[in-house]
Amino acid sequence: MISAWLDPQLVGEVLVLWGGRVFAALAIFVIGRILARMLTRAFGHAMQRIGLDETLARFFGNLIYMVLIVFVVLTAITALGVPTTNFLAIVGAAGLAIGLALKDSLSNFSSGVMLVFFRPFQVGDQIEAAGTGGVVESIGIFNVTLKTPDNRVITVPNSLIYGGTITNYNAERTRRIDLTVAIAYDADIPQAKSLLVAVVAAEARIAKQPAPDIAVQDILQTAVTMAVRVWVTTSDYASVRGDLLERIKRALDKHGLSIPAEQRALLHAAPPASK
Repeated sequence: MISAWLDPQLVGEVLVLWGGRVFAALAIFVIGRILARMLTRAFGHAMQRIGLDETLARFFGNLIYMVLIVFVVLTAITALGVPTTNFLAIVGAAGLAIGLALKDSLSNFSSGVMLVFFRPFQVGDQIEAAGTGGVVESIGIFNVTLKTPDNRVITVPNSLIYGGTITNYNAERTRRIDLTVAIAYDADIPQAKSLLVAVVAAEARIAKQPAPDIAVQDILQTAVTMAVRVWVTTSDYASVRGDLLERIKRALDKHGLSIPAEQRALLHAAPPASK
């Protein structure tokens, strides 16, 4: 029996047969992956040419790539001589176990579909979600990739984002800047208000409508606080806010309306007023 199996002619025939099948399967898999990438890239370019949103184009591109890879794997298995029907039957029988093992991945996939179709944000938006934040780089099948201002890349599972609160800072074209300016307790409030109005009026990036709102916000033990509320385009928010703070500080210092250092220390140390 053993000698029959070790017959050189039989061994040679088996090696030739299975060697050819293995080579064919590997060739199908390698070439199939290359073709899948090319087709996915072509699909993405076609979607961009017809004006499809970048978020949808990337998501569907990833989905199509996964489907093509599954088809390539099945074709490679068939080339090995394994009947596809038997293979699918085995996979189907193990479906429950696979589903339980991949429940988190399936949850991420379904959440990714919801994110793409309901679109609470898109690629390029600045968001806060799942306890982190950044600019959306990509929305994948299983996760969302964010990039922070200091160039860190954060990958967050889709289920954590879709199942929680999402703050999208780019959802609207305009945003309101809210500043609280503290002046000395005995300062001339009308003069301080006039200075703030002048600083705001000198900034061309601030919208005329809705009109800027400048008013006394609170009277504390050591200072008077004034609220400055202005509207700007979303893209100008950070730069306008920084410029306003600098110009307001300079204007108050120039006219002697800023809080003395000892009063600032008391202001920061004082407990918040009860509501």
